[in-house]
Amino acid sequence: MTIDLRSDTVTVPDRAMLDSMFSAKVGDDVFKEDPSVIELQNLAADMFGMEAALFCPSGTMTNQIAIKLHTQPGDEVVCESGAHVHYYEGGGIAFNSGASVKTIEGNRGAFSGQQLKSVLRPDNVHYPRTSLVCVENTCNRGGGKVFGLNNIAEIRSVCDECGLKLHLDGARLFNAIVKENSSPKDYGRLFDTISICLSKGLGAPVGSLLLGSSSDINKALRIRKVLGGGMRQAGYLAAAGVYALTNNVDALSKDHELATAIASLLSSSPAIESVLPVETNIVVFQLVDQVSTTRFLSHLYENGIQAFEVGKNRIRFVTHRCLPEHTLHRVQEAIESFIF
Repeated sequence: MTIDLRSDTVTVPDRAMLDSMFSAKVGDDVFKEDPSVIELQNLAADMFGMEAALFCPSGTMTNQIAIKLHTQPGDEVVCESGAHVHYYEGGGIAFNSGASVKTIEGNRGAFSGQQLKSVLRPDNVHYPRTSLVCVENTCNRGGGKVFGLNNIAEIRSVCDECGLKLHLDGARLFNAIVKENSSPKDYGRLFDTISICLSKGLGAPVGSLLLGSSSDINKALRIRKVLGGGMRQAGYLAAAGVYALTNNVDALSKDHELATAIASLLSSSPAIESVLPVETNIVVFQLVDQVSTTRFLSHLYENGIQAFEVGKNRIRFVTHRCLPEHTLHRVQEAIESFIF
């Protein structure tokens, strides 16, 4: 069996989730008549103490809807330089919203309220109008770093002071919640909108949710329509999301434990220069200059392990619920057998 450490997006539904999908009650969601979609949206909104939610095909769509919702063409969005909304969404901020981006060089994806203040532009006709701040939690390119609640509260204060909206790209938010033993409602109190993903560590096949006020979600529904995100009998997918939110959150701690154990193995290899501190389920490590990334990845593949490069001589492993029990042993064998 191949051990796929490329991403937690490779997870597939287990038998119990499939059973929930096959037995789902469905209707036409564009007519707002799919009971399983309605159940999922209400469940997620209640979890976070927010008024409403909107089911969408992907986290990129929920993020892009939120950015469109909170900006006007010519506005500016502030985020960390490695944030998914800026780095991995195909220039969607410019394409969909006509907005520009101001980046902050943070600490592994996180930044402070003071850093945010330092990049905000004065009200001047020559500058774009800053209208939105985006936070990512956990921080993908930062090796799964948790963007702490106290830090976010400082950012919220700056946003309130300066009249800015605050959006959370929570693609792996439940990893952060489990790690810091916090509550979804802790986040619901801090953000205007939140995007959560169901198809990563939670194991659903498809789907993300955008959470916010009833007014914002009504506007988001129109944006989803324009982006082509309306689905019909989407309840079969929504049922997987209900199952994931109800049953699979606590199990994320096992992914964190495995990632920590893998990082410990990697740290002892002479082929590896450094490993970013592991907080959740992402392990990012740097190869020494003498080691070719292509050769290292080929060696892993020959040993039945898939991973990929996320920067010059930098590789990412992501642990998830679909990995076999012998994953750690197989990784150890592959690392120890690499010769350079």
